[in-house]
Amino acid sequence: MSVMNVRPIRPFPSSRRRITTAAVALAATLGLVTLSACSAVSSDGRTEDGKLKVVASFYPMEFLAQEIGGEHVSVTGLTKPGVEPHDLELTPRQTGSLADAGAIVYLKGLQPAVDTAVDQSGNKHVADAASLTRLEEHGTAVEGDEPGHGEEGAHEGHEHHEAGGADPHVWLDPLKYAEVAKGVAKTLGSADPDHARDYDKNAAALADRLHALDRKYTEGLKNRASGVFVTTHAAFGYLAERYGLDQEAIGGLDPESEPSAARMKDLHALVKDHHVGTVFFETLASPKTARTLAKDLGLRTDVLDPVEGITDDSKGRDYFGVMESNLTALQKALGTK
Repeated sequence: MSVMNVRPIRPFPSSRRRITTAAVALAATLGLVTLSACSAVSSDGRTEDGKLKVVASFYPMEFLAQEIGGEHVSVTGLTKPGVEPHDLELTPRQTGSLADAGAIVYLKGLQPAVDTAVDQSGNKHVADAASLTRLEEHGTAVEGDEPGHGEEGAHEGHEHHEAGGADPHVWLDPLKYAEVAKGVAKTLGSADPDHARDYDKNAAALADRLHALDRKYTEGLKNRASGVFVTTHAAFGYLAERYGLDQEAIGGLDPESEPSAARMKDLHALVKDHHVGTVFFETLASPKTARTLAKDLGLRTDVLDPVEGITDDSKGRDYFGVMESNLTALQKALGTK
């Protein structure tokens, strides 16, 4: 398919989300004082009942930590349900909890406030998902090849239009998420050697489920009438690449980035040229622009969830439930038989 060249949309983080080094340092100091007074976490990074205290940055990292850690860990998420994770600003208590944690699981490049606080925490047991698999540069449009498998399958030779920097949304590719899971298990095992075998075993079981999800997507997206989908923000580049789809996002990697007039004009033409019938929006970001585009062109709207957080409005109770709901939505939009 051919994709029009348009002006780049600036990726996140925006200036309003940046926290200065001085501010984070102050928050860390205040947080540590607060924690020393009232926390149930001992100085060795464990709770009073002996579990490894794990702090996770947002839902996909929290899910990994809980699934892999099982009964041996107590997981605290920094991003509350319903909060758009890109917008997160840490409280002093949250900042201080990073220094006292037994381990940290986060994804560098998604939440600037967390990146800064983790760097300043001095914690030696940190799993950075961005370093556990290969990141790529994606923008508003990603053209995927036909599906390929193996750990690196389907990730050679695509076109990335309007590159917006390294795309952190690796959890939306089940195989990349499985790679991250193995790395998280190593970090937990390093922090808690007595249960390292359990962490490796749990990570392997989770990887098996993720590989099964990958097969379900591959089979479920065969025999489709179209491979082009339009969504609110450019979260689905890895998914598009893995399964040979073409993602056309209204905004950039930041869910709150505003599309240019040129981008909207190009989307109008693209929708008509490729007979797109659905515009996707998501649960944690405003659907206004997606609904406006859909109304202008007489299209349907539906939810394609980037699984950045689970709420009562989520179409699934956990990562797997939402990903299966996303598959159903894509099958309907792309006319699979």
